[in-house]
Amino acid sequence: MQLFTLGLNYQTAPIAVRERVVFGAERLREALTELVRARPAEEAAILSTCNRTELYCASGDPKEALAWLADYHRVDAQELKPHLYTLPREEAVRHAFRVASGLDSMVLGEPQILGQFKDAVRTAEEVGTLGATLSRLFQRSFAVAKEVRSNTRIGANVVSMAAAAVRLAGRIYPSLREQRVLFIGAGEMIDLAATHFAAQLPKAMAVANRTPERAQALAHRIGAQVLPLRDLPEHLPHFDIVISCTASTLPILGKGMMERVIKARRHAPVFMVDLGVPRDIEPEVGQLDDVYLYSIDDLAEIVRAGVDERVSQVAQAEAIIDAQVGSFLHWMESRELVPLIRALREQGEDARRMEVERAVRALSRGDDPHAVLEALSHGLTNKLLHAPTQALHGAGAEERNELQRVLARIYELRSRS
Repeated sequence: MQLFTLGLNYQTAPIAVRERVVFGAERLREALTELVRARPAEEAAILSTCNRTELYCASGDPKEALAWLADYHRVDAQELKPHLYTLPREEAVRHAFRVASGLDSMVLGEPQILGQFKDAVRTAEEVGTLGATLSRLFQRSFAVAKEVRSNTRIGANVVSMAAAAVRLAGRIYPSLREQRVLFIGAGEMIDLAATHFAAQLPKAMAVANRTPERAQALAHRIGAQVLPLRDLPEHLPHFDIVISCTASTLPILGKGMMERVIKARRHAPVFMVDLGVPRDIEPEVGQLDDVYLYSIDDLAEIVRAGVDERVSQVAQAEAIIDAQVGSFLHWMESRELVPLIRALREQGEDARRMEVERAVRALSRGDDPHAVLEALSHGLTNKLLHAPTQALHGAGAEERNELQRVLARIYELRSRS
């Protein structure tokens, strides 16, 4: 069984590359169907987040999967190659376990990736692109993640992207109690950011989102007002802090808009965090005076500063994963033997049925039962041992030695003096 993972992440690709191969939630089902139909894989799941895009495939060809990925996003495959990793079999299994456990995340031990992983698997299940191999792999991945979190402190004192954003804002504004905060979007990342900023008791908060219902729910929870997304240019000058993370494929805040905002604010500073991939805020906005713009990659340094306490737990977590990788590979190897075992049993059953039918005919003729049983047992023994005996006689010297060892182990033979 060909099992592999093809992908890129925050360690191998900058945000400018990652944002070009993101699978939006609204297109993920279509992409999965196309991936399997195009035959780079018989089984497939796609994990696409701000920090990674990965194809998990079974019974497929990594080269064809790369070609499909590049073609789907209309990106030159040669541009992607330097940033991609292809992990075969054992490495793919270990990678899935590490990702689910938070060991491969920008924030070591963060729990958010597990929920994103489960969502990706759920979507693949609903579309029908999972088979026995990937289903078992992901079930085991989630079990391993649970074991790692239960038996280590890898998730203790997690420094999240949201907490890092609050810390950065604190460098510009001594107290957030006098600041107005705008959240653009209402997904999980914004929800986390809103929770952290709300804890600082800012002067005012607002949520702008394409779907008013989601914005209302978040705004109600944190005590914020709701703004129509289309009215952003009008309201932006009133906010000191802007946190954005939407599913938009194009920037929603451009340099020209922010130039007008800064002028309206009389050059009062604006702190902006773009958690979106693809980016919601044009990178050129960061060149403006009085604008402090940070992307998700910019938060990495602050995040890394908080992981030291968890690094000591990595060895223990890796040991758990290593043991589980071995167990899963054993399951895969056993599964690959199923057709051979089935064929072996069918052959034995054919021999048994033939000898029984011959014995029944002999008994119906009135033959001696004892002689019939003797003939049945001899006939069955000869049929079952004919193939290995012929293999031994027809083998060369080196092959014969190997066959002797194998047959002695299979039949538990002991030399008789």
